[in-house]
Amino acid sequence: MKKIFLLIAVALVSIAASAQQTELTLKSVMDGTFYSRGMGEITPMADGEHFLVTDGTQIIKMSFSKPKNTETILDLSTARGEKLESFDGFILSPTEDIILLQTNTNKIFRRSFTADYYIFTIRNNKIEPLTAGGPVQVPSFSPDGHNIAFIRDNNIFIVKLLYNNAEVQVTKDGAPGKIRNGIPDWAYEEEFMLTRAYEFSADSRMLAWIKFDESGVKSYDLPFFLQATDKDSYSQDLLTHKPQQYPTAGGVNSKVSVQSFDIKSSVIRDMDLKIDSTTYIPRIKFVENQDNNLFIFTLNRRQNRMEIFSANPRSTVCTLILREEDDRYIDEFTYTEAKFYGENFILQSERDGHRHLYLYDLKGRLQRQITSGDFEVLDLHGYDAKTGTVYYESNESGMYDCAVWKIDAKGRKTRLTQEHGTSHATFSSDYKYFINSWSDMSHPARISFMNQSGKSIFAFPVGDVEVSAAACGLLRKENISFTTVDGTTLYGWIIKPDGADEAHPCPLILFQYSGPGSNRVLNQWNTGFYPGGALEAYMAKNGYAVAVIDGRGTGRRGADFKKQTYKRLGVMESQDQVEAAKYLGSLPEIDADRIGIWGWSYGGYNTLMSMSEGTPVFKCGVAVAPVTDWRYYDAPYTERFMQQPKENGSGYIESSAIERINKLHGRLLIIHGLDDDNVLFSNTTAYIEALINAGIDFDMQVYPGKEHSITGEVYRTHLINRMMRFFDDNLK
Repeated sequence: MKKIFLLIAVALVSIAASAQQTELTLKSVMDGTFYSRGMGEITPMADGEHFLVTDGTQIIKMSFSKPKNTETILDLSTARGEKLESFDGFILSPTEDIILLQTNTNKIFRRSFTADYYIFTIRNNKIEPLTAGGPVQVPSFSPDGHNIAFIRDNNIFIVKLLYNNAEVQVTKDGAPGKIRNGIPDWAYEEEFMLTRAYEFSADSRMLAWIKFDESGVKSYDLPFFLQATDKDSYSQDLLTHKPQQYPTAGGVNSKVSVQSFDIKSSVIRDMDLKIDSTTYIPRIKFVENQDNNLFIFTLNRRQNRMEIFSANPRSTVCTLILREEDDRYIDEFTYTEAKFYGENFILQSERDGHRHLYLYDLKGRLQRQITSGDFEVLDLHGYDAKTGTVYYESNESGMYDCAVWKIDAKGRKTRLTQEHGTSHATFSSDYKYFINSWSDMSHPARISFMNQSGKSIFAFPVGDVEVSAAACGLLRKENISFTTVDGTTLYGWIIKPDGADEAHPCPLILFQYSGPGSNRVLNQWNTGFYPGGALEAYMAKNGYAVAVIDGRGTGRRGADFKKQTYKRLGVMESQDQVEAAKYLGSLPEIDADRIGIWGWSYGGYNTLMSMSEGTPVFKCGVAVAPVTDWRYYDAPYTERFMQQPKENGSGYIESSAIERINKLHGRLLIIHGLDDDNVLFSNTTAYIEALINAGIDFDMQVYPGKEHSITGEVYRTHLINRMMRFFDDNLK
């Protein structure tokens, strides 16, 4: 319950440097006008010198060291075989002689999708279908490049390229709502960020996968609305339902197991993994240079104990090699960001109070703690086994900054990016070069090609986004901080309208998310609800001051700061937004009697919690897609922070927006998509029933057929206009 991707500018075309006068309108806020221009997804190649990028019709090979040197690998207009107008993405084979082209992409959940795939063979410039069986999910090459596995209808298939693309069906028991082979259920995808749950062995002879039995998981019917094509076709058929397995807190999760398949003998085996039916398996990974070593990551239901098993996919024997425990909970990066490098792997852990890197051998023996100190590692880029050097990103240069670093085997660190703000790197396969994308609160992304010492090789010129943003007032954000009554210092930023002063105080809108480990206060361009704080600037243009404050429970300040909300979600977070409103209301240019608050998802939940905290500081608020009681939300996320309801009954009551509804103060607008598969609409129906029973009037906006993010320009425009009218009616 993360991010808006950069719009791609074709890599071979320099980013325009000419100024473009842009008016700050709701359309310009939403249509990408103020989005950073980047290079899109970058695929490094094995030689360490080159990488691939695409514009959807071509694939271009570029050099890290000589960015102006390019070579066209694929051009749809000249390719032989199947004729495609465009493609949505591509996958390069390990042998780099074949490329899978992704087309006709259809979204399933947040990260998953089906698509039609085509094989492009570079040497003969030819495109051919991967399969004649229809759309598939998560295709992947074997390490030797001779096989391609994929999922169709919850079953695993393998296409053997050396046998005239012969297709072999590996599993046959996959069925909707019952068995998933190699692809996760909704909860695993959403909360463990898992989309592909199968792996090839290093020698390409074995395939292993997680099998999900979701037959015992409660199913909910999501309303699905069809549009009538003409006025004579209206009927009851316009409203249908689609079932979704959704395990709520304390309910039954999918039962998981791990299986292997011998590609030559076609034998399927069950791993002898001694776990109970409530255990999660968030990841499996074959070790790169050991053919019969499959690492299986398990997590107990309370999510405070992770275990790693070394499994033999042929004998099925599983051996425990490492256990990680935490008094509260283990954050997801511990298993989602574990990376393997030859004879070693690197874990990220908060065992010393901060997120740091730890190097292990393949027996699970700790070799050394790589990073330490009062800062957080934010990303791991790689480990050079030859030199022992590790490349990573962290906020050690500033709490809300992010810089790229390297640290050698003796612990000597080098900062590779020097600017304050946020840098994100994409490294070459041998770590000799990287492409750096830097931004801060006042500057959209700037792209630089750099070497491993941090020296710039080439930089794109400043683009028109920055010029337009400056002209439209997006750069007027001010950093703020204050100390709460309990002595906690909180940080944020504010943007104010023209003319606001002591003689003419303006209304204030607080925007927040507030969820565990999250941050909305970051020294980067993508801060605020839209990049550049464009929506907040638009609100300021319409007479509002807008502020963003990260309260207790948010990230970048160590494990204790983040985890202090454990078993009491929403209590401290709402207190801190109340404190923020009181502090900001004391400023001479802010009218303390005209303060509103809004948020989406967890931010919608905390809007309700803040408005019913007991201190009447908010005149109104907007809660979009809010959780209203954690007993209605999914088990993996909720129980990570709250345990099960039977284990923490008082905590669930204290954290329920419904339970504190009699303290609600201020006018409320609730917005929700009826087809929300994340925060089910039942959260809102339960809350409005409580409002009605309490005799509390409220405003409501629903969006038929729309999911959690309520996407689509027409819908988003309607939503924001609806919200702005509500604030105008109540704060002006």
